[in-house]
Parts: sequence; C-alpha cells; structure tokens
Amino acid sequence: MSLLVFGRTGQVARELALLAPEATVLGRDMADLAEPEACAAAIAAHAPDAVINAAAWTAVDRAEEEEALATRINGAAPGAMARACAARGIPFVHISTDYVFDGSGTRPWRPDDPPAPLSAYGRSKLAGEEAVRAAGGAHAILRTSWVFSAHGANFVKTMLRLGAERDSLRIVADQVGGPTPAAAIAAACLALAEALAKDPDKAGTYHFAGAPDVSWADFACEIFARAGLRVAVEEIATAGYPTPARRPLNSRLDCAALEARFGIPRPAWQAGLAQVLAQLAAERP
Repeated sequence: MSLLVFGRTGQVARELALLAPEATVLGRDMADLAEPEACAAAIAAHAPDAVINAAAWTAVDRAEEEEALATRINGAAPGAMARACAARGIPFVHISTDYVFDGSGTRPWRPDDPPAPLSAYGRSKLAGEEAVRAAGGAHAILRTSWVFSAHGANFVKTMLRLGAERDSLRIVADQVGGPTPAAAIAAACLALAEALAKDPDKAGTYHFAGAPDVSWADFACEIFARAGLRVAVEEIATAGYPTPARRPLNSRLDCAALEARFGIPRPAWQAGLAQVLAQLAAERP
C-alpha cells in the first residue's frame, strides 16, 4: 500500500517515517497546511493508496491570538485532504485531540460524547473533525492526548530539562489524562489505514490514549524517578498555573471502541517512557 503522510517534523510524523520508511512524507515546503487546496493537489499528484494527516497547528496558547490561521491549518486543510481522498476512494486517517471536550466530570470521554472545546485550539481541531466527516469518505479520526516522544517539544523533555536545573518544581495535579507515546500513535494510524482499505465500513471517530490515567504531577514524578533525578514535586491546581488557553481538567479517553473494532489496545505509557528515555540517553554526546 502506497502511503502519503502530511507532516515531517512533528512527533507522530517522525515516528511514522521510522515505521513506514517507504511512505512519501510531505513537509511544509511541499504541502503548506495554510493553503488547504495545495494539500488536496498533493494527494492528486502522488495518487497514494491511503493518506495520514500527522501535521497540525499545535501551539495551544498562541492559537488564542491567531485562531483564524489555526482553524485554516487544523480545520480547512484536513477537510480539503478528506475530500480529495473521498474523491479517489482511499482511506484518510486524521489525528485529533481530547481538547475538543470541556474536561468536565471524571468519566472517560467516549467518541460520541458532545464536544465543547474550551480554547481556540480545541475549536480549530473540532472544525477539522467536522470537515473530515462531511467529506463522506472512508476516514478514521483518532483523538489522542498528552503525546510524548524523543522528538520535538513535549512534557517529558521539558521535565528532564527543568529537573536537571532545579531541585523542586510546581506541577499541576488536577488535570488527569493518559500520556501517549507518539510511536504508539503512529503504529495505530498505520493499522487504521490498512484496516479501512479493506473495510471502509469501519470509518468513524476513535479514541487512543496511554494507560493508566494519571495527573501531570504523577507523570512528572515517574519521569524523574526513571531518569534518576531527585526533584521534589509540589502539586498545584490549574488555577495556580494560568495560561492564555484553558486546558481540560478531565482528559481521560474511553478507548474501548478502537480495541473492539481494530484490536488496538491502550499502550502502557510507562513502557513508552522507558523507551524514550533510553533513546534520549543514546543520543547524548
């Protein structure tokens, strides 16, 4: 199956390039998501058997000031991709986020729960979901959360940097979710593309997040323990760490449908963390 991937430098995109080296990977220089029709034209030009969109606007706080651009990248571009895929009759896999929910309650969010994003970023991602569904093709929208890897900027790398500089840190403890290895997301996207090529009736919206659910503070403690860093963690409330964009408190995702329909279980994030730490250690000079 010939595969076209949008995104080159993001966490999931880099893992996709490792898992599927034969795939055609398009960076911003070849397909700028700020120009949605250029993305559709790229699909027509490459004529792949399946498409995965691993590119997105991910600057959550900056989206509050640049919502129109974020929505073009996260909303209009995936819609254009999905329409191009539907016209060719090929599967389209699109990565979304728990930020489409308002984070209320403590029950894990199910794929059919009503979205109610709190932020411009969440609204832009919801616009993308709606555009992908409206295209009417064989698609899988994969909502995930708290992505981490050895690449780019993420919570694990931030904690390692700060933990090496300080002996104590204040970490939010009232936001709870499932940290998710980017490598596991990439593998899930590949599996979804292959499955949809065989059975388009499995199209839909699915959740995928690491297990078990933890708070950011608990996640940080595990990072420090595994990295051998002696850092005292002071648990604080979200209100004690204000940001331009509101974050959901409850980012738990119900992933049962994905496992039931595709046999893809929730990944154990501790194992993924161990692999990322080993990779980062191997990359040190």
